[in-house]
Amino acid sequence: MASISIRTALVLAGGRGERLRPLTDDRPKPMVPVNGTPILEHHLRWLRDNGIARAVLLTGYRHEVIEEYFSTPRIDGLNVETVVEARPLGRGGALRNGFEQAAIADELVVATNGDVLTDQPLAPLIALHEETGALATLMLTRAVSPFGVVEVDERGLVRGFVEKPRLDHWINAGAYILSAEALARFPAEGDHETSAFPELAEAGLLAAYRSEHYWRSVESAKDLREAGEYLAAHPLGGRER
Repeated sequence: MASISIRTALVLAGGRGERLRPLTDDRPKPMVPVNGTPILEHHLRWLRDNGIARAVLLTGYRHEVIEEYFSTPRIDGLNVETVVEARPLGRGGALRNGFEQAAIADELVVATNGDVLTDQPLAPLIALHEETGALATLMLTRAVSPFGVVEVDERGLVRGFVEKPRLDHWINAGAYILSAEALARFPAEGDHETSAFPELAEAGLLAAYRSEHYWRSVESAKDLREAGEYLAAHPLGGRER
């Protein structure tokens, strides 16, 4: 398991969430509630329970909603602050700008998409990052088929139906372990996944951890409903210190 710890997280929290309108007409997507609590608060409780003590929220659209909500301490043991983009910088630009503007001195940070819900422990990602000597480590999750799958035997007879099964392909889960050196390679504007990450991969400095834990990126009303059902039975970050 990891022999190092990470205390700071950069959290992307400026998404408009067009597919969730009208819920996002007056708030950024991470502030849409699941079971009465904003997605972002569930996400931050997960980070706190994984050893994060400082969360820097990278905001833009309707940033005042986030600032007002977290002006009241919500999560015991977690210091929450915001960095507001004067103009959209793209995800990579937002992470680099947040790291610089928040004057983060840590050699390693966690970076996440604030609209993601997961119960994956961070320690295995940190351990892999340390073991491989990578500058960035991605969390991966299995892709899920958007369609139901029909299982057919060799005779052509239908054996059964599987509703939206998990596939053998892996996708970026929106959670990373990043070194300060990796962030220095991020673009001032633009997306790190089409610039810095391919460069790091070519140099053998990008690692990936395959997670089999619960993961949900909230993109639609259906995602909200299914996430609510899961969290009702399996709360994330419910432990108070």
